[in-house]
Amino acid sequence: MGAATLGYRAMLATYLKPQRGRFWGLAIALLGGIGLQLLNPQILRYFIDTAIAGGEQQLLLWAAGAFMAIALLQQGLAIATTYFSETIAWRATNTLRLDLARHSLGLDLAFHKAHTPGELVERVDGDVDALSRFFSQFVLQVVGNGLLVLGVLTILWFEDWRAGLSLSLFALVAFGVLGSLQTLAVGPWGTYRQISAEFYGFVAEHLSGLEDIRANGAVGYVMNRLYKIMRQWLAAFHQARLTSTLLWSSTVGLFTVGNAIALAVGAYLWGQAAITIGTVYLLFYYATLLQDPIERIREELEELQQAQASIQRIQNLLSYQTQISRGGRAILPSGALSVEFDDVWFGYEDGGEWKRGRVDETSPDEIKKTHLHTYPPTHPPAYTLQSLTLYLPAGQTLGLLGRTGSGKSTLARLLLRLHDVQRGQICLGGVDISQVSRTELPHHVGFVTQDVQLFQTSVRNNLTFFNRHIGDRTILQTLEELGLMPWLEALPAGLDTELGADSGGLSAGQAQLLAFARVFLKDPGLVVLDEASSRLDPLTEQLIERAVDRLLENRTGFIIAHRLKTLERADQILILEQGQAVEYGDRTSLTQNPSSRFAQLLKLGNVAESEISNPPQQR
Repeated sequence: MGAATLGYRAMLATYLKPQRGRFWGLAIALLGGIGLQLLNPQILRYFIDTAIAGGEQQLLLWAAGAFMAIALLQQGLAIATTYFSETIAWRATNTLRLDLARHSLGLDLAFHKAHTPGELVERVDGDVDALSRFFSQFVLQVVGNGLLVLGVLTILWFEDWRAGLSLSLFALVAFGVLGSLQTLAVGPWGTYRQISAEFYGFVAEHLSGLEDIRANGAVGYVMNRLYKIMRQWLAAFHQARLTSTLLWSSTVGLFTVGNAIALAVGAYLWGQAAITIGTVYLLFYYATLLQDPIERIREELEELQQAQASIQRIQNLLSYQTQISRGGRAILPSGALSVEFDDVWFGYEDGGEWKRGRVDETSPDEIKKTHLHTYPPTHPPAYTLQSLTLYLPAGQTLGLLGRTGSGKSTLARLLLRLHDVQRGQICLGGVDISQVSRTELPHHVGFVTQDVQLFQTSVRNNLTFFNRHIGDRTILQTLEELGLMPWLEALPAGLDTELGADSGGLSAGQAQLLAFARVFLKDPGLVVLDEASSRLDPLTEQLIERAVDRLLENRTGFIIAHRLKTLERADQILILEQGQAVEYGDRTSLTQNPSSRFAQLLKLGNVAESEISNPPQQR
């Protein structure tokens, strides 16, 4: 059994199992309708033969009434089939969307850097939407219509073996032709959906950078790139539709041949007086009836071709698993946390730390079994941090300096376990963070950067990160301390005002203060500030500095900064260069040591500030 078949079975079992009742309702409605399709032609033959033979009018009326009653019942079953299939499709696809979204959110940062948000939206929504019919009707339509074909052929064999043999050979040829053609469109439809994902990723990426694109005159380039993608997309669509059209044209030709065979056999047998005129009509009707199930099976196979491309892409997404372990059940102590790095090494493998192979424990069990393949890294990691050892007592603050690319931000991400170290150990409060669950650690570590992400929701939710246990009184008190109450009072609905991803009218300083408010409300034991005030005006920076002082009270702090002034509150200083600690020690001692790098940086910084404050007079 192929891997693809196992994947289809696993997906169907996972997402249809919770809907057994609706699935059986769909099966009864669908198969009942198929049974009635086999019965009605018998009533028509009886009506025709009875009328030609001059039978009683009462019998004809009963036959006509039975035919109409069965036709009405068929319509009712068709409505029930639609209801059950649509309900199953919505519930199954929505559950799959939730699983894919949860899986994507759990992947490492490098994965998201390599895949645009638009591409992931297309996979989570577009590819799943293409599976709607696959979940709701594929199995039942193929099996049910296959049974309808078998039922028709069985009845024909009972009517006359020559009719049964002729149309059985026709059905075998039809299925053989369709079966040989059904795989042709898989590749083109896969290419189509991949370009579709690239298109949505391109649109999302460039819409988010619209101001920069327009300000720097890159509109022409963006539009040219858009035209190229759309031309590729159109060409891929035409190729996919062309290959699918082969199935349609083949089916039309086969049905014409089938009707001709039925008419020829019926005419021959009637000429031999082997059957009645009603049976001739019956043969033609059943030959025509074969068209519907074969056409349905063809449609399902065509849908499967499109679904197969989506299934492969979904399975490909599920095969990417985070390399960060889920951690253990260790609990971090409350209050300020000591920080210890013991011979820590970390590097990005193959340009990123994500790869296929590790099976996520949160994936559905049936799907897990289809993703046990592994892909070892092709290149050894280039270490971003090397043999880093430090100890910061609880309640103290570490100032972190270094050139761009020296590993400062990577060190911060390691504290949040956005990555796991390759060697060594990181402890908070004496507890190895690899033994702390990924859901527990964020409650003890606060992280503030210069880029503040706002969500399309209320001010309250933006501040509390959807934590309903934080009351409005606590929120208002925090905003008062940070000087944000005038801004809040100017909003039309206060804490219920909807903010958006475009900052909702916040200045850069207000957005930064809002980020500090988030950390205050979380009340962590460790605070990491990554260039949190590097792009602010002096007045706003003063507000931020007061907020930082307030935030670091009774907490441990990591301050990553280029401005030396922001490190005046630091107890210890760490200078990184190419991932290694080139200087580490007490700030006061380093300041008083004229040969230390930190003292030299301070001297250069003071000279620069003096020249800025007192520029030389022009002659």
